[in-house]
Order: sequence, then C-alpha cells, then structure tokens
Amino acid sequence: MISIRLISIRRSAAIGVIVTATAGLLAGSGIWATAASADGTYLGGLNHNDLVASTVPGNGDVNPYGVAVVPRTTGHLVQGDVLVSNFNNKITTANPTGQQGLGTTIMQVSPTGAVTQFAGLNGPVAGCPGGGVGFTTALVVLRSGWVIVGSLPTTDGTASTLGEPGCLIVLDSRGHVREAFSGDGINGPWDMTALDLSGIGITELFVTNVLNGIVPPPAGSTANSTANEGTVLRILITSTPSALPQRLKTTTIGSGFAETTDPAALIIGPTGVGLGRDGTLYVADTVNSRIAAIPDAVFRFSDDGTGQTVTKKKNLMGPLGLAIAPNGDILTVNSGNGDIVETTPAGKQVADETIDLSTPGGAGGDLFGLAVSLDGNAVYYVNDGNNQLYRLS
Repeated sequence: MISIRLISIRRSAAIGVIVTATAGLLAGSGIWATAASADGTYLGGLNHNDLVASTVPGNGDVNPYGVAVVPRTTGHLVQGDVLVSNFNNKITTANPTGQQGLGTTIMQVSPTGAVTQFAGLNGPVAGCPGGGVGFTTALVVLRSGWVIVGSLPTTDGTASTLGEPGCLIVLDSRGHVREAFSGDGINGPWDMTALDLSGIGITELFVTNVLNGIVPPPAGSTANSTANEGTVLRILITSTPSALPQRLKTTTIGSGFAETTDPAALIIGPTGVGLGRDGTLYVADTVNSRIAAIPDAVFRFSDDGTGQTVTKKKNLMGPLGLAIAPNGDILTVNSGNGDIVETTPAGKQVADETIDLSTPGGAGGDLFGLAVSLDGNAVYYVNDGNNQLYRLS
C-alpha cells in the first residue's frame, strides 16, 4: 500500500520522480519521435479520415462518449486497442436517440476494426449514488490494467432526473466491476485524464464535474438550469496490478466553470482535459468555447478557479474532447462545427479541419471523445450521431 505521506514529499524530490517516470512512459510509447508536418502542425500530417467500426453493442446502447487507448496488454485488454464508453441506452420508437444517462457498456475496438464488448453492467453499482449507470466521457485505462469510467445516471434520460452525483467506477482488466469512488467533490464526473505512474504505484486522476449548483428542471420543462460551479478535481489513487486502487487524496484545482442543462445534450459543462508535459492541465470550457490552463496541476494544492485563458472562440465552437498532441499542442473536437482544432500552448490556433462528415456543415454536435494513438501517428474520435469510431491518420 502506498502511504498517504507520498503527497507530502518535498516538491523538488517529487518533481524528479514524476518527471522521470513520465518521460519514461512517453519515450516508451514512441510518441515523442513523431515528426511534424511540412507546415509545422500536427494535424497537417494527418490526411486520412477513416471509419474504424461501429460502437453499438448487442444490447443496442448508443451515443459513444469516452475514448481511451489501451497502453499495455493485460487480461482482456490488448495494447493499442481503443475502449469506447456508451452514454445512452438503445433506440426505441418512443426514444429515437436512446435515453441519456442510461448507457452501460464499454466497447473494445482493434485498429483493424474488430469489435468486442469489454464491459456491460446489468444493474446498480455498490457505492455509486443514483441507483443506475450512465457511462460518461470520463474514461482512462491504466498500465496496471485498471479501467476507470465516470457514471452520471438518469432514470428517464432527461435533465429532470439528474439529481444524483454519480461516481467513478473501477473495472479490472477483464471488464468486471471491482469498486466505485464517490463523494468528496465527485458530482457529475464528465471527463477525465490521468498521470499514470503505475510503475511507482500511484496515479493522479484529473476529473471534470458538471452538476455542482445545477437544479434539475421540472419534468417536461424546456427551461435550463445554469450555474458557474463546474469543477476540476485531482484525485490521487494507488495503482498496482495486484491490489484494488485506493483513493488517497482529493484536491479541487479548478472551479467556477459554466454549466447548463440542455434538452438535447442533457448537460453541458467543462469537458475534455489533457495534461501538458510541463504539468499544465488544459480544460475544454465548453459553454464558453474556450480552452483554460491550470498551471502546476500535478502538484497544486490550491484552487485556480477557471484557470488562464489559452484561446477562446474563433474556430472553437463548443469544444468537447481534448487531447495533447505529440508536439505538445492542444487538440479539441467541437460540437458546434464538427471540427478538430490544434492550438499551441501559447494560444495560437494553428490548424482547423472538419472531420464530422456525417452531418452537412459538420454542425450536428456529434463529436465527443478524443485520444491519440500510442505511436502518435493518429487520433481516434467518436461520432455520436452515427455511433461510429473513426481514425484520423
């Protein structure tokens, strides 16, 4: 067991441990060696937008949200495969898009398009408030074999039943639920990234939350509930292959992000998160079409509010999924225009490309989860309008 005293290691010593471990992980993945395109951008070198596979399982779940690439083969997990979490249950005549907050499956897709169901839940999870499951975009796969996914459940697919805070569900490498983390700031976990230091037995999870201050509107109402109380948590956990992860400490490192319920999207709030090489956490401030930066996120023990604005609007229109490119730039996919945008840490939007080809004009709100391949030569993203996983390479 990792002692809670790890978090009080002198900062200079901790930086050395984490920087060394992180450098080793990135060097081992090979993504630092990825060359930039002729115009100096990462996206400029990605010219093929290909369908990989459908993400619809046997039970009919739709609305793929979270995307995570498997870093190491263990159990049923295969290195380089992609996990995708589904947020909605099956399509019916009464619910032609499925009911939001009732998706219970995680699909596993190989780079060649072979699809299996990694996990499927059949009922409530002990320790997870809400009485049900609705998998969100918050999805990470650790090198130790643990898979952690957010749940924000509803009972009827509408914002009027958003009253429970949900949780983070921990699954083993065979897709079995083992435990859940809830409370202590977890309230509508919406997206997540991780600093995975499983080699030394710890991991830092960075989780956005979208329900703080939200009052569910009455059933049948078209009115929206809004608040500026969205948060970013850093959750320190143990992460060894042989023992269940334990939650050691939770710190609020960001707060005050805009949130709003929405009849079509259920809830809109801070979504994608990605950790830069210097320890800066980048956050997709979806409501404000903005990318925020929270510096020193790995070691910070204070709340940085809504962070520093890296860039706002221009080609950003409701950014959702966020990932860090091999060259250190910030990649975001937009709900408002179907584009993927590349932004430098200095705030310059250097590349923009429409990748949602399923909706005329790309403005169908279809893009959600985003992840970079292990070799850095491609990005995977989901289209929740047609329930497909794509690769831009």
